[in-house]
Amino acid sequence: MAALLSLENVDVHYGAIHALRGVSFEVNEGQIVTLIGANGAGKTTTLRAVSCMLQPTSGTVRYQGQSLAGQKAHQLVARGLCHAPEGRGIFPQLTVHENLLLGAFLRRDKAGIAADAEKGFALFPRLKEREKQLAGTLSGGEQQMLAIARALMARPKLLLLDEPSLGLAPQVTETIFRIIEDINKQGVTILLVEQNAHLALGIAHQGYVLETGTVVKSGPGAELLKSPEIREAYLGE
Repeated sequence: MAALLSLENVDVHYGAIHALRGVSFEVNEGQIVTLIGANGAGKTTTLRAVSCMLQPTSGTVRYQGQSLAGQKAHQLVARGLCHAPEGRGIFPQLTVHENLLLGAFLRRDKAGIAADAEKGFALFPRLKEREKQLAGTLSGGEQQMLAIARALMARPKLLLLDEPSLGLAPQVTETIFRIIEDINKQGVTILLVEQNAHLALGIAHQGYVLETGTVVKSGPGAELLKSPEIREAYLGE
């Protein structure tokens, strides 16, 4: 199985703060890989380093076998790497449909864009019902659905999802996670950052545990889910 994404000894600093320390891991094509850890562990920083929203101090991030050093975030979208950030980042004064179209801003194939918008609506029927509503009037769960559907409009090979369940009711969270699995089955590789370790490890092919900017444990999601250490630290058992 080929590594679509690899990080090798990646360090990131925010001024004097050493946020990531020698982070190394791989995301193989076709996988769901999850990063779990406490607040401040470096999960979001890792995603931002992958999507070139910030540059590592040292180490290498490779996507499709090529270093991302010096790349800009918008350049990666054209290469199939898309990031749905924490906080959703939707445009509240635009309609649901207009937000979706922004996800395809690099594309010129009108028929394909329209077809992909309909695929998004099929994946998230609630968005279809609210197609002409302003995005700012949607519930938190609906906004999260919109953020994911918008990212899919770029036809990603690798989708970065940052805290998709943040602030959502348990029933909505379960729906989001079922859809994440469906997206993966359709051929999209996913790197997932998630506070709900139980759900994240339950769908992940591979998991990595971050503590204070360092990978301290890794393994298949199902194995980590059974680990007494993980269950005590992250599942409250």
